[in-house]
Amino acid sequence: MLTKFFKKNKDKDKEKNLNKKNILIIALLVHAAKIDENYTDAEREIIKKTIVSLNSVDIEKAEDLLKFAEEKEKESNQIVEFTKEIKKYSTEFRLKIVEIVWKILYSDGSIGEYESNLMRRICGLLYVTDKDSGVIKMNIKNSLK
Repeated sequence: MLTKFFKKNKDKDKEKNLNKKNILIIALLVHAAKIDENYTDAEREIIKKTIVSLNSVDIEKAEDLLKFAEEKEKESNQIVEFTKEIKKYSTEFRLKIVEIVWKILYSDGSIGEYESNLMRRICGLLYVTDKDSGVIKMNIKNSLK
């Protein structure tokens, strides 16, 4: 009986840890969406769809994670905390995050100075080359035409 208790708590701890990691990743996406001081419904939808696809969760769970991430983003004053978690993942995953950020930044049709600067900082912190980021950016830009 005691083993069940410990296993149950271990599973809860695992889920809690996973949620914490997810919230940091999602908070980076929220930060990117807010960088131009215009956090739109379109950007929010991109983030929710990302949460669902990356984490295989339903839309309600995605909404909860997004709310926690929005709070986390409000409390933080730097992106290093968010990117530190993403850096632990594979290059493929980091490139996927860069792609999602480009989608968010281009969701309003244009990229401003602050958005470009943010993207350069994110890529530097995630060890994504300018070349890889540029290819992803052009793919996103071309898909909008």
